[in-house]
Amino acid sequence: MMNPDKYKKQFFNPPVAELKWAKKDAVDKAPVWCSVDLRDGNQALVVPMDLETKLQFFELLVQIGFKEIEVGFPAASETEFEFLRALIERDMVPDDVTLQVLTQAREHIIRRTFEGLKGCKNAIVHVYNSTSLAQREQVFKKSKEEIKQIAVDGAKLLKQLTDEAGEKYRFEYSPESFTGTEPEYALEVCNAVLDVWQPTADRKAIINLPSTVQLSMPHVYANQIEYLSDNLKYRENVVLSLHPHNDRGTGIADAEMGLLAGADRIEGTIFGNGERTGNVDLVTVALNMYSQGVDPGLHFDNMLEIVDKYEEYTGMDVNPRTPYGGALVFAAFSGSHQDAIAKGMAYRESMDEMKWTVPYIPIDPKDIGRSYDADVIRINSQSGKGGVGFILEHNFGLRLPKQMRENFSYMVKSESDHAHKELTPDQIFDLFIDKYEDVTKPFNISEVHFKQRNGIVAYVTTQHKGQSCEVMANGNGRLDAVSKALMKQYNLDYHLEVYEEHALEQSSSSRAIAYVGVRAGDGNLYWGAGVDPDIIRASIDALLTAVNNAAAAAGID
Repeated sequence: MMNPDKYKKQFFNPPVAELKWAKKDAVDKAPVWCSVDLRDGNQALVVPMDLETKLQFFELLVQIGFKEIEVGFPAASETEFEFLRALIERDMVPDDVTLQVLTQAREHIIRRTFEGLKGCKNAIVHVYNSTSLAQREQVFKKSKEEIKQIAVDGAKLLKQLTDEAGEKYRFEYSPESFTGTEPEYALEVCNAVLDVWQPTADRKAIINLPSTVQLSMPHVYANQIEYLSDNLKYRENVVLSLHPHNDRGTGIADAEMGLLAGADRIEGTIFGNGERTGNVDLVTVALNMYSQGVDPGLHFDNMLEIVDKYEEYTGMDVNPRTPYGGALVFAAFSGSHQDAIAKGMAYRESMDEMKWTVPYIPIDPKDIGRSYDADVIRINSQSGKGGVGFILEHNFGLRLPKQMRENFSYMVKSESDHAHKELTPDQIFDLFIDKYEDVTKPFNISEVHFKQRNGIVAYVTTQHKGQSCEVMANGNGRLDAVSKALMKQYNLDYHLEVYEEHALEQSSSSRAIAYVGVRAGDGNLYWGAGVDPDIIRASIDALLTAVNNAAAAAGID
């Protein structure tokens, strides 16, 4: 039975909360990105990646543009150690990429970590210990001073071993479970670590403030970040980093608000893999910035390939509704949404150098390697005329008259409803051909000749139930003359009400398509379409199909 009385707030507000961050409306520059897919992400997999898979994943992260990549916890296992060594010994690390390694603030673990780093060109050694009230009281049973001393001793050993190795490794410190730590105490510990490292402009230290477990609403986390950012020593020589998890489902909000509050850097994973509910999804944070006109410095212009590789390497699935990367995130099934998108796309095409403002679609899918036909307008029983019209025009060059588009959309919805499935563009096109093109029963026209006499005279050879005959009729135009010939021969009752045409291809041998709507005696409009290099033949075929559709509705066989 659920019992809210057993829970209490486990977070701490900072002593000062000026909320300067709340007055900003957007992040105006990209942070330093650090992928922890190969460490935090890998340890959260049911089946962790093997060596070769991790090497492939590393190459993917480099291609995306990550310049800092946490590759593991070398002292945790031989597999982790071997992975670090493979990257170094196979010379797989570009000169502008820094490897980050994680270590607890314990001497034997730190020393083993440094053994793994031998020969590494650029490295960040990331040391941590937990500082939260809950862990101090329940796990370590140590005082604040004792916990702070663990951090200071770890910082000293990092500096000593780096100096002994003659390297210029950079240092990072995380007060693990920062969100459950009193902000004043977290500040005290971080400043004590910084006093050991004495960061400089050319060798900055990283202070990482992890939301190891989300305990508060995002604005509280932002207040905590702002408090430390305003009060850290050596601030100009400190890179303030975030490491949000997603226990409350607000990892993105934590990251974005934390950046507004003064953070310079974010650690996370692509598509948010990580312990429990996962890490912050760096794809979403980066492309959220992109949608506001900020260059994130990460490259997702081949999103489908990235998703495929991620799923292959991790064994995880990217949810179809995952922002930007999911299979359905640009998909509109709703008729009203489709209509707005189609009109927005048409409006944008009519303008020069217009910013992207298409309704319902926050970024241009093509920017990340997606397509309009496969990803944006998706057709099922909920779809409308706008979406169907968009598919036919964008994929097949058909610009149906408005009333015809509505008529066909009902056919498409009915087809999808009865099949209980989405229809592909090809299936929609096939349905269009079946309903509107070359419907030659019950009536057919095999031959037509024209003469210019008191208007136009048409000599029409028609067939019905196997009987062929020639009929002559006058009209004010070729199509009108053919139409009157059909009505005369078979005593048909209809009125030719809609006629439109356009070219299908722009070339000397282009085909034309004609659309015809006839108003039958029952008051309904019936439609046909014809395609031919000769616009007259296309028009006749469209008329014939429209008349046959009307005849079928009237029970004429």
